[in-house]
Amino acid sequence: MRVEETGRERGHVAVACGGTGGHTYPGLAVARVLVKQGYRVTLWMAGKDVETQTVEGWQGEVITIPAEGFQFGVSWRSVRTVFRLMRAIFHAWPRLSKDRPMCLLAMGSYSSFGPVSASIFLRIPYVLHEANVVPGRLVSLMASRAAAIAISFEKSRYYIQHPNLVETGMPLRAEMVGGRQDVPVRDRSTFSILVTGGSRGAQRLNEVIPEGLGRVDLRERSLQVVHVAGLQPLEPIKDVYRAAGIEAEVVSFVHDMEVRYAQADVVICRSGASTCAELCAFGKPALLVPYPYAVRDHQMLNARALEDAEAADVIEQEGLTPEWLCSYIERLMMEPDRLVKQATASKKMGRMDAAEEVVALLEAVGFQDEG
Repeated sequence: MRVEETGRERGHVAVACGGTGGHTYPGLAVARVLVKQGYRVTLWMAGKDVETQTVEGWQGEVITIPAEGFQFGVSWRSVRTVFRLMRAIFHAWPRLSKDRPMCLLAMGSYSSFGPVSASIFLRIPYVLHEANVVPGRLVSLMASRAAAIAISFEKSRYYIQHPNLVETGMPLRAEMVGGRQDVPVRDRSTFSILVTGGSRGAQRLNEVIPEGLGRVDLRERSLQVVHVAGLQPLEPIKDVYRAAGIEAEVVSFVHDMEVRYAQADVVICRSGASTCAELCAFGKPALLVPYPYAVRDHQMLNARALEDAEAADVIEQEGLTPEWLCSYIERLMMEPDRLVKQATASKKMGRMDAAEEVVALLEAVGFQDEG
């Protein structure tokens, strides 16, 4: 029952967002908005190590069902995957039946398979969220029975056929939403670059970018670099910057990414869905280097969506050489109008209210089912 302004629970919503940070962070962002609006939320996770830090501070119920990614073809691993997926369904069924939610949100991860499958049998309406331009395996498999599908990119309409597609954007962490701000005017004699390959880093970026930036002509402007290297060794990267006389902060991780975005003139990074959403939220010009082995080449499609909107430049990993990067950065430093144009286009694509939009969609689905 929907109850407002009485202090009572407005409803129960299940959020299946386990597996990777790219699914857990946006799922948790939606969950926090739901709680703020008076709903009781149960998180469904996969028991992965990456989830531990993500859900730190979460006060609601967490249900863990071990899961693994989809495996196709004829192999022992494929057979094992089928049995584990079936086990996930049987684990989810009694929990959902006993504590039935008004609806379920699945963030598109493989770990959502069990709860979504059980919801189909129990006639619990569910909403899928697709973060990338092209749908992943879970969304492709479960789309036909979904009450609605939330998408992050308008171009997803070319790849997903469903009568109720809603462009909500990609839900962002609260610190990202609150972190978009105008920074004090910097010394324009310094050009600031943020380099990041994601939580695991990107070996190709870590090898090529320091060498390429080290070749940039610094007679007119100096470079200031923040290089987030992930799990890669830091000292070799620091040595290259140091030898080139570039002021560089080289770290494995940062806990204030919103500040780093705000301070950067340009960002060099991969093009996962969360990264693209963050770039647009902060209105940041970017050089995108899509991960070439991403499933269904989704990073390239994400990158092309930003490029087509003139919000970013794209270079394939094979084309990223020290010589090319040096030339590219030197051109950017001489073309401030180009950066302003990209920043404006990027900001237009940003959706700071994505979590609230997903909640509104869940309400429409859940209360329609109750009615």
